[in-house]
Amino acid sequence: MGNVVVFGAGGTAGSRIAAEAVERGHRVTAAVRRPEATSYLPAGVRTVTGDVTSARSVRELAEDTDVFVVAIGGGERELWRDAARTLVDTLREVPDPPRVIHVGGGATLLTPKGTPYLDEPDFPEEYRDAALGQADALAVYQSSADGVTWTYVSPPPLEFHPGERTGHYRTGTDHPVTDDQGRSVLTYEDLAVAIVDEIEKPRFSNARFTAAY
Repeated sequence: MGNVVVFGAGGTAGSRIAAEAVERGHRVTAAVRRPEATSYLPAGVRTVTGDVTSARSVRELAEDTDVFVVAIGGGERELWRDAARTLVDTLREVPDPPRVIHVGGGATLLTPKGTPYLDEPDFPEEYRDAALGQADALAVYQSSADGVTWTYVSPPPLEFHPGERTGHYRTGTDHPVTDDQGRSVLTYEDLAVAIVDEIEKPRFSNARFTAAY
């Protein structure tokens, strides 16, 4: 089993990823800015103070770590870009660096027209900063040189919510995975399953993937 550090483990996605990973026997560290606010994480998850936008923090947490999961949220547009840039620049200098799995936005997925959902005229303004920030992060990873192994994970652009863990999902790359009715739906619980599956059996190295039912 691997050593997994989850940045943002106090959030909706990060807490579920940490729980899924520790349930499968991984050694999980929750790296959060306020450790005292994560008492609800399951037994077996170690909690430390960590900041993915700090090169010093990234360097310290990289030691003996196999995978960094980035599941941060709640900040300004620059947060996600700065996180990706800090990881790429810092891990290039780390011997045997951990792989990065970045939980990104569904708004960067492509519509049938081949344009990002965030460019649609009816895209909600309240989500635009976060969507643009996640697009910036994806661009940082895609333009990074050799030395850092990353995976960017996009949930469905619309129907993504807490719910049941089924353990089932299908994957795609740049376009949403849809069912027979054209819907792309996934729970946070099954996104966590997909991410831990990717930790255990990597299929999307230096690439983006998406998942839905």
